[in-house]
Amino acid sequence: MTTLEYTEAATHNQAETSTAYNQPAPTQKPRLLDRKGVKTVVGLLVPLVLFVTWWALTAAEVFTAVQLPSPSAVFEAAVGLVQRGDLWLHIGISVQRVLLGFGIGAVLGMFFGAVLGLSRWADALLTPILGALRAVPSLAWVPLLILWMQIGEDSKVTLIAIGAFFPVFTTLYAGLQHVDPHLVEAGRAFGYKGFRLFKTIQLPAVVPAIFSGLRLALAQAWLFLVAAELIASSMGLGFLLTDSQNNGRTDRLILAIILLALLGKITDTVLGFAEKRAIARWS
Repeated sequence: MTTLEYTEAATHNQAETSTAYNQPAPTQKPRLLDRKGVKTVVGLLVPLVLFVTWWALTAAEVFTAVQLPSPSAVFEAAVGLVQRGDLWLHIGISVQRVLLGFGIGAVLGMFFGAVLGLSRWADALLTPILGALRAVPSLAWVPLLILWMQIGEDSKVTLIAIGAFFPVFTTLYAGLQHVDPHLVEAGRAFGYKGFRLFKTIQLPAVVPAIFSGLRLALAQAWLFLVAAELIASSMGLGFLLTDSQNNGRTDRLILAIILLALLGKITDTVLGFAEKRAIARWS
């Protein structure tokens, strides 16, 4: 092979190689659960199965109407409360209590979590007492809150705030404890100190932990709502639960449980959207 022929062959091979590298990689077919709307539909399957099972059991009269009322009876109970104007009042008061208590507890939880997570002195001073208070059952606070704040909205919102405080505090405190120390030292090497160091280095590292704590706190707030509305309440979904139990209205009792589940899921979904935006912003 002459020098010219060798050069032409090498050029041809190089062009083929370049063309092969420049060809777009074959796109991978998205998995079934990654397709738009599929995950939502799959998530509705279990509630649908439960509803059909509920309807079938009541239609077959496996349980009495007092033990398990039919879906139509629960719907009629909801219609009756709407016509009386009570249902939206129950929902509105409970949502207001949850949001107020959750907001207060979350702010305090983030404050104390940040202080104890960033200060060794504050950690040594306050961690033992906060760890002990976290173990106190929710109902144990009820008599003390009534004694201090009397029977009113303040005691109910405070109890919900206590329930929301500890998940936020715990997750933020633990998240700050586990921030990579090399990142912190690198930030200090660039001259970052105090709040600037926290905002630039530590906060982006703990954003997922913060929202995990907030979502747990929101769930706790709905759980503590029922305990809060045991404090001589006359309105709210927790009151509807206990009042229905006392009056043998199982249809309203199940309605209150369904409403608590729906409201809890709706508020958690809203917080989930906020989490995605925050992670995209700080990541």
